[in-house]
Amino acid sequence: MGSNLESIFLSIAEIGAPLGIFITWLFVFTFLYNLSAAINKPDNSRTQLSFIMMVSYSLSLYIYAYTPSVFLQLFAFDVVTIAVIFIWRLCLGKVIPIGFYYLIVGLCINASLFMAMHIDTIIQLYGGYWWLWAVYGLVVPLVDLTMAVVLIVNKDILGLVKLKNTVINRKNKAGEIRKV
Repeated sequence: MGSNLESIFLSIAEIGAPLGIFITWLFVFTFLYNLSAAINKPDNSRTQLSFIMMVSYSLSLYIYAYTPSVFLQLFAFDVVTIAVIFIWRLCLGKVIPIGFYYLIVGLCINASLFMAMHIDTIIQLYGGYWWLWAVYGLVVPLVDLTMAVVLIVNKDILGLVKLKNTVINRKNKAGEIRKV
């Protein structure tokens, strides 16, 4: 069982660079699509978020892949991108698109996995294959694809916004009950 998972992960790892380039181009396409769709519309929030993601992913291509701290650098890129998105929200984000929530959650997931891989490969120097590598190899591309698709279609495809609204409504109801 372990050898099958290991061979799948190694197959995914071999296409890592082309997959990264594909995902970067997907964010470029997302920006260009949103730019063309937002012409003569008052709300440019998806275009602005797409631009932030395009710049972030394009700059991350210039990380030298053979440095030992590549996962730490990717972690830093995601943390900075999250900060830029929150700054955008405070300064320019009049309308919060559905993609905002997906970008924050997706970048947090990616950042967590990048830090876990950094700890695993650099700090603990673990040399064998284990489940974290498979999770990393499958989840990061899926999260990236999901973020790009949500920026294009502007739909709550996984129900994150609905979940957020449900949690906030429960907190508000609990606060009203305590006040009475």
